Amino acid sequence: MVDLLLGLQWGDEGKGKIVDVLTKNYDIIARFQGGPNAGHTLEFDGIKHVLHTIPSGIFHENAMNIVGNGVVIDPVIFKKELDNLDKFDIDIASKLLISRKAHLILPTHRLLDAASETSKGKAKIGSTLKGIGPTYMDKTGRNGMRVGDLEFSNWKKKYRALANKHEAMIGFYNVDIQYDLKELEEEFLEGIKTLKKLQFIDSEQYIFSAMAEDKKILAEGAQGSLLDIDFGTYPYVTSSNTTAAGACTGLGVAPGKIGKVLGIFKAYTTRVGSGPFPTELFDKDGETMGRVGNEFGATTGRPRRCGWLDLVALKYAVQINGVTELMMMKADVLSGFETIKVCTAYQYNGKTIQHLPYNIEGENVIPLYTELKGWAKDLTKLTKADQLPPALNDYIAFLEKELNVPIKIVSVGPDRLQTIYR
Repeated sequence: MVDLLLGLQWGDEGKGKIVDVLTKNYDIIARFQGGPNAGHTLEFDGIKHVLHTIPSGIFHENAMNIVGNGVVIDPVIFKKELDNLDKFDIDIASKLLISRKAHLILPTHRLLDAASETSKGKAKIGSTLKGIGPTYMDKTGRNGMRVGDLEFSNWKKKYRALANKHEAMIGFYNVDIQYDLKELEEEFLEGIKTLKKLQFIDSEQYIFSAMAEDKKILAEGAQGSLLDIDFGTYPYVTSSNTTAAGACTGLGVAPGKIGKVLGIFKAYTTRVGSGPFPTELFDKDGETMGRVGNEFGATTGRPRRCGWLDLVALKYAVQINGVTELMMMKADVLSGFETIKVCTAYQYNGKTIQHLPYNIEGENVIPLYTELKGWAKDLTKLTKADQLPPALNDYIAFLEKELNVPIKIVSVGPDRLQTIYR
C-alpha cells in the first residue's frame, strides 16, 4: 500500500516538515507532481533547508527517494539543490532515483512562462515563472522532453527542435523579454551532466516491486489541493493534479493500492500570488499572522496573504482527497489572539451555502464566521498533548466535529521536534 501526504489549502501548509517527521516510518518517499515552484522547508539540528524537487526524506538514512513521472524537473535548479546538499555528506547517488518518464523543463519553457505572464498585464495569474505551465503544456501536447530521452544519442536534436519552436512562440506574445539563450543553454547543459550522474528508473515498475516486498511508501505532494488544475480556484492554480488522484497518475499507483490519506492544513489560511481568498485579512490580525508565522514563500520569497481558517474550503479539500487523518500546522502562530474566527459558511449570491461554489471571487462571496475563544499560552516549548491549553483543545475539537476526521498531529513550531502527537 501507498500512503499519501497532501496539502489541503493553497500550498505552504508545512508538508516538508511532516514528511521529514514521518520518514522514519517509511522505506520510500516519492514525489508525484509539480516542479521547482514548490518549496518544502525543513528545520532540524539548528539548520533550515529548503527543497524544491527532491523528496523531503533525503535527510534520512533509511529512506529511498523517488522523483516520479508526474514531476517536471529543471536541471539547472536541480543541480543547485544537489550542490546545497553537499555539506550534509549524503550518498545522493544511492538514495535518489529519477523516473525516466518525468518531463524536463527547458530554458525556453521559463522564457515562455515570462512572456505569457507579462502579456496578461493586470490579469496575470501569479506564476512563479519557473516554466512549469509551459512544460506541462508540452507534456499534454505530446511534444515534451523526458528524462529517459537523455539516454539516447539524439536528445540534443530533440532539444533543439523544441527550443526553436518555443522561440517562435515567444515572438507571438509580442512582449519585451530580454534573454541570452546561449548563456541559459550552457547552464542547462551543466545541469544535464549532473542529472545524468543519478539513477534513472522505470519508477512505476520499481514501486510495483516495492509493494510486492511490503515496503512502506509515502507519496509526497507539492502545492495544495486548492491549486489543483481541475478542482482548484481556476485559473489561479498550478498545472498539475495536486489532489489524491494525482498520486495515481504521477506514480503509476492503482487507486486500490492507496492506504492512508494524510491531509495537512494550517490553523489559519495563507495564499501566495493572485486569486480569490474569501477570508483574507487586511488588518492588524492579518499582519500579525504574517509576521509571527514568517509567511514568505519558500521558493519565491513573496509575502503570503493571510486570513482566518476557511472551513468551507478545507471541508471541500478533505472530501475530494478522501482524507483519513489530519495534521494541523502553525498552531503556535495563533497564540495571543483573544478571539479566533473560523469561516463556516459563505453568503453566495444572496444565499447561505456550506460548500465551495464554482466562483469564489470577492464580489460573489462573503465569509460567515463562528467565533471561538483564543489562547495566550506560548506553545513552542510544549512536547505532549496534555500540555495544550484548553482553548486550543476546544478549537481542535470544533474542527474535528466539522470535518469528521481526526487531527493526529499538531505542529507548534518549525523544527521537527516541535511536533505533538494526539
